[in-house]
Amino acid sequence: MIEVSNLTKRFPRHEAVRGITFSVAKGEIVGFLGPNGAGKTTTLRMLTGYLPPTSGSAKVANHDIFRESIAARRKIGYMPENVPLYDDMRVREYLRFRAELKGLSGRDARRRVSEVIETCGLEAVKKKMIRVCSKGYRQRVGLADALVHQPELLILDEPTNGLDPNQIRQIRELIRTLADRHTVLVSTHILHEVEMTCNRVIIIDSGKIKAQDTPKNLVAGMRAAGKVHLEVAADPQIVTAALSRLDNVKRVTAEPRDDRWTHYEVLVDSGTDARERISNLVAQYAWPMRSLFRKEATLEDVFVELTRRD
Repeated sequence: MIEVSNLTKRFPRHEAVRGITFSVAKGEIVGFLGPNGAGKTTTLRMLTGYLPPTSGSAKVANHDIFRESIAARRKIGYMPENVPLYDDMRVREYLRFRAELKGLSGRDARRRVSEVIETCGLEAVKKKMIRVCSKGYRQRVGLADALVHQPELLILDEPTNGLDPNQIRQIRELIRTLADRHTVLVSTHILHEVEMTCNRVIIIDSGKIKAQDTPKNLVAGMRAAGKVHLEVAADPQIVTAALSRLDNVKRVTAEPRDDRWTHYEVLVDSGTDARERISNLVAQYAWPMRSLFRKEATLEDVFVELTRRD
């Protein structure tokens, strides 16, 4: 559905995208992740024809986005980060207007507008002025606009931006249902949502792709695959030194919790579980212990490790 090869975008004083290559297969939901300024939005704007590239190529549904721009854009539904809406129009009126701009008319336009209103949960506000709609409903209107011409590809730039947790959950579920009929490329900072929604993840930083794989494989391949946490009542210096000597332990940090108890975070090598050895060590020294558990690595841990500056 998407084929990107050596795509580059240079501005006068900044190279925003640096020769990236990736593909998205039909029917996939792919998360496009990166810190602020990484090149995410610039890439999405090139894919949707809003920005020309400096070099490289990109195809959508076998149409070159730059040489066959109109044909490619007919296949794309794009929802930008800040959805531009006409506040002085009613929701249904606005969607009918947008449908006509995208080549629909008459009965087809009315049918599609009714379908996207139902799909995006806009029945309650379809006759309201857009300016009185909440942030959550405005995001839904933007998504309905992107869907109204039945595109094969949906490109969503921060679709949950500014929403509360309940609204984020609703948009997530909506995106998952859309995957039955659309390929979805979604840029977001909500990494937990990506883990629950996306088949695959592409991580970009400083204009370059740092990793692309399934969330599960990215987590499994982390250098720091997990952390063990425990609380012990003993001299922190002695405990830290003893924990640090254990096999596969990379780093130990201590944080006092009160006059007696100290919390320890033990960073271990990928694919190892140090809990049994830690438990035996605590028993050997007869230290009082009130908790011991392992925190599994998450996509957030992968993201931080690949993009941190320290």
